[in-house]
Amino acid sequence: MSKSSEYSPSGVPILRHKDKNREWQSTSYAKDEWLEQIEKHADQYLGEAESVFHELLSDKVHIDVHVIRPTPERNYYTLYTTGMSALPMNTPEDAQDYEYAELMICLPPDWPLLEEQLEQSDNYWPIRWLKTMARLPHDYDTWLSWGHTVPNGDPAMPFSNNTDMCAFIVLPPLEADEDFLTLDMEDGQTVHFYAILPIYLEELEHKLEYGLDALLDRFEDHHVNEILDVNRVNTCGDVS
Repeated sequence: MSKSSEYSPSGVPILRHKDKNREWQSTSYAKDEWLEQIEKHADQYLGEAESVFHELLSDKVHIDVHVIRPTPERNYYTLYTTGMSALPMNTPEDAQDYEYAELMICLPPDWPLLEEQLEQSDNYWPIRWLKTMARLPHDYDTWLSWGHTVPNGDPAMPFSNNTDMCAFIVLPPLEADEDFLTLDMEDGQTVHFYAILPIYLEELEHKLEYGLDALLDRFEDHHVNEILDVNRVNTCGDVS
């Protein structure tokens, strides 16, 4: 992982990822038992997946996205990855317990998810970014954990035409049972489950300026959770 000599005003190191010139690498698949444990864990705490977006071409890791339909208890789609944890992330020495992770995102119950609808970028971008974020640590020899933010470019640009949000923050899911957040594997490793939440530029800047806790206070004040709302209030904007 590249070392950072650049820090935000709040003291957080800033890493700028650059494309690596490397050969295509054969895919690393987690053991069947490993993947089955993750799916059973999700079945228990989130619900059983109705479908899976299987990755056809994979470089280094094979990322699948499992789709859980809305229910009366969880009235939104839940999408989670398997395959990100097929390889350990390059964590710092003081965070070696966080080498393995999978990600999730929640979409409103009317989000267009039919195959022909997903041909439109305004509908597909949350799925594309879920896969991008799951692949990022392995593409750039780095790691993701709660509180990390990833902008859409430098400078950060909106994800699509239907939202002004332009970065993701990694956080524990608020709407899931606390026991869902970690899964202890038989080999002694632990898989951590995180939600990715799209955020506005002002929220990204607020976190860099004042720290994570200051942004989380804004989220709490405005009841922000992992269920995507492309038009939600900007918690660091001009709120009347």
